Amino acid sequence: MKIIQHFLIGTTVLCTVVGSYSCQQSGGEQTGSEFIPDMAHSIAYEANVYTDYSLNSFEEVSVASRWELAQPRLPVAGTIARGYSGIGISDEVFTSAEEAVAYTINKMKDHGGISYAPNGSVPYYFPDTEDGRNLAIQQIKFNPFPITKDGIARGQELYTIYCGSCHGDKGDGDGYLVRDPGGKYPAQPANFMLDGFINSSNGRYYHAIMFGINMMGSHADKLSYEERWQVIHYIRMMQAKEKKADYSSEANSLNPEFGVPGDSVKAAATTSEPEEDDHGEEGTEEEGHEEDTDAGHGH
Repeated sequence: MKIIQHFLIGTTVLCTVVGSYSCQQSGGEQTGSEFIPDMAHSIAYEANVYTDYSLNSFEEVSVASRWELAQPRLPVAGTIARGYSGIGISDEVFTSAEEAVAYTINKMKDHGGISYAPNGSVPYYFPDTEDGRNLAIQQIKFNPFPITKDGIARGQELYTIYCGSCHGDKGDGDGYLVRDPGGKYPAQPANFMLDGFINSSNGRYYHAIMFGINMMGSHADKLSYEERWQVIHYIRMMQAKEKKADYSSEANSLNPEFGVPGDSVKAAATTSEPEEDDHGEEGTEEEGHEEDTDAGHGH
């Protein structure tokens, strides 16, 4: 029994000595040592802490840098979210509204098995300057989305929420912030029914949505890429109504550059589809005849 007691005591003393030497605190020129150090000093950045975490490292400089690097940061300038690329950037590469719409429709199809719809992540390279505004007016001509009933309805809803209070329900610049008693606005909102606005390219509207103009602030954070274009469709529809023209999914007699009727896009897509089914059926029938002939010879 004494032998066992002496053995346990000796083992305890040995473990205590080994443990004390295996876990030394750092200080001075000593780096210190630990048993399984990664359990206490995380190699990975601690993204779930809000203060300097002393156990991240052994020295103050590393502690500070690790904490700073773990904080959320903006993406590198020019970064484009995966799958998001669109026009409204350099539309001069398109010679017609049909080309712009076809390009966008192809972009919205599956890319590498991932289906997506363009949103606010689409880059916009025209600067927030007068020169940038003029350049956008010159180059952004075509609406990349076809005119559809759903799109017009969505554009009307968004226009009512974000635009109608100033520009008015009819787009005449007579919104309730200007019209109603006590709602005097410091500047007269744009009247989209004037010929100058009706004849302007889509770039004039898109650039204003992105950066704002005069007393109007930017709406880039409120409207996604497609929503901006649907709002522009709705403004064009109101202008067409003012001019007794048609701007719908069936026809556009206001200006061909402003938008492509959705029905014509569907018709073009239908006529461009190869008649594989017909050929396939014919081929099946021919093969069937050959099999019947062979079967007859067999008999």
